[in-house]
Amino acid sequence: MGLYDAYLATRHRLHDAEPPAHVALVLTERDLLADGAFDTLSSSVGWAFEYGAERVTVSVSVLDRAVAPTLVRELRRLDAPAETVVRGPDADGSPGGTADGQDGPDADRSPDSDADAPVRILVGLGGKAEFAGAVRELATDVADGELPPDAIDEDDVADRLLFPEEPDLVIKTGAERLSDFAIWQSVYAELYFTDVNWRDFRRREYLRAVLDYQNRQRRFGR
Repeated sequence: MGLYDAYLATRHRLHDAEPPAHVALVLTERDLLADGAFDTLSSSVGWAFEYGAERVTVSVSVLDRAVAPTLVRELRRLDAPAETVVRGPDADGSPGGTADGQDGPDADRSPDSDADAPVRILVGLGGKAEFAGAVRELATDVADGELPPDAIDEDDVADRLLFPEEPDLVIKTGAERLSDFAIWQSVYAELYFTDVNWRDFRRREYLRAVLDYQNRQRRFGR
């Protein structure tokens, strides 16, 4: 496999097309509970920057909130080549939320988050919940007379999302589904699914994803 990895890397270096500037990795809590999962994640973030990415987003969907504090603590110790932002349930397990008990768009933002960090990690905040929070905030602004309904556009929605940037390439291992990842932001992203499970994800799999991206003609909905 070493020769094959070198072959893929050589092809990548000789490819004329631009690599994805923003790569998103979509994981599940089960992915990260496997042995060696955090080492794989650290390596994958490194490969992304090595092969031209300027930003990496990691989204971890969590069904069992009881495991969220453990995941957050481990993710904050991630050996990544950039500052990591953990956005998700509080480290002590409290879900966060607004005074009325509803999850606001910033309810799951970690207090030490840095909006300019090139690595962002979202834990347990699904795309539907994020979009619903943005809609609630828009509704409040309209009710307060701060925003005319007929003036609302795509930028107004994007400005109220926890994660406003749009990834160029979304990678999902193990199954062909997005696990409720960034439904608004990923509409024009190139999606790459592999049946390789996360525990078996290696550099060659990442290179395959990048090469597949480079061979596509992006249409952005056209």
